[in-house]
Amino acid sequence: MSNGSERRRRFGNYLAQLRRRTGKSQRALAARLSDLSGTQSITRNEVSRWERGERIPETWLPFLAQALGVPAPEMERAAAYARNAAGGVLPGPSATLAELLPDGDLMAPLQAPGGRRIGAEAVADLGARVHALRLADDVLAGGDLIEPAFRELHAAVRLHQEATFSEATSRALLVQIGELAQIAGWIASDAGRHADAERAYSLGISAARQADDKPLVANLAGSLAYQHSNTGREREGIDLAHAAVEEAGPNAPAKTRALFFDRVAWAHAKAGEAQPAIQALGDAHDALETGGSAEAPSWAYWVTQEELDVMDARAFTELRRPLRAVPLLKDVLGRYDATHTREVALYRSWLAVALADANEPEQAVQEAHRTIDLSGDLTSTRTAERVRVVLNRLREYDDLSEVRDLMNTHGHLLLT
Repeated sequence: MSNGSERRRRFGNYLAQLRRRTGKSQRALAARLSDLSGTQSITRNEVSRWERGERIPETWLPFLAQALGVPAPEMERAAAYARNAAGGVLPGPSATLAELLPDGDLMAPLQAPGGRRIGAEAVADLGARVHALRLADDVLAGGDLIEPAFRELHAAVRLHQEATFSEATSRALLVQIGELAQIAGWIASDAGRHADAERAYSLGISAARQADDKPLVANLAGSLAYQHSNTGREREGIDLAHAAVEEAGPNAPAKTRALFFDRVAWAHAKAGEAQPAIQALGDAHDALETGGSAEAPSWAYWVTQEELDVMDARAFTELRRPLRAVPLLKDVLGRYDATHTREVALYRSWLAVALADANEPEQAVQEAHRTIDLSGDLTSTRTAERVRVVLNRLREYDDLSEVRDLMNTHGHLLLT
């Protein structure tokens, strides 16, 4: 691809991101532009050409700025970048991501260090505790881990506030704070503490940015996007998931890019948008298979072909495509580590829903029982919510004795 074509493509992606952020379809944006111009009309096809990088919308730039809520000079600079003109600057992904997150640098209150001096050994010790927390999350639920996770996060931030260290140690410590904030946020989200999770993710993004660790920034942003998608903030989830991919960039390690594309897929699936969801699933598989020379960070240890298959199946279930979801879920569950109780419960919940969608309610009831049995002792809000989803999905089959028995035994879980 020539330099000019690549610049137009990136400008098109920039326009598409702005449009998605406003919640407009291409058709709706075309209608809005026609209204703003008063004398000209534009079609959805023309908007599509702009976003594919085939054309630069020269005369429409002021109207685009108004319709998409950006300053007119910013829109002109972005177009100048596409033309390869002097002074042209395409707003970077970091700027886009910053606009989607709460105001303020949550690491800014850190004082100038003045306490005991620490070095690589102290940072390595913190890194070992962070990874131990990740491994614990594989087998324990959020309610069991949230207190130790936030104690560790508080202690790590205090260490950065009060210790003295070299520039290299400072960066390494910030990376560990970012990684700790991500797993603490994940744990809080699983425990239903969504506000705490959002604050942890935002603090981690601040630390990772100071450390200039773009894949880690993207992991934190993608984790927050995942929470948004699961808590009724689908549009925010889509925007943030796409911003995370852009933040990481094309040279990020293969496992991390696969993970970020999977979060894009999930965001679109939760919004009921099949085409972009399926495209992103394919991008995730391509990223993992293509590989690359960059070594994956330790926090991406769990990103495997098996986990991508799980996300495929979950997305197909959300999109009501059971013929694609059921075989994948059965295959994965047949070889999944049984000690990961929460994940097995979650995956069986999606299998139950997919079987109901496939008009196999008797099999769905069997999976519902298994999901409930596995979830009984878990302090996980996610599994509790999935049980409610499964029970509600099976209600339409209440003419079956198996479903009536299920509801008589476990219907009270709909009220918890």
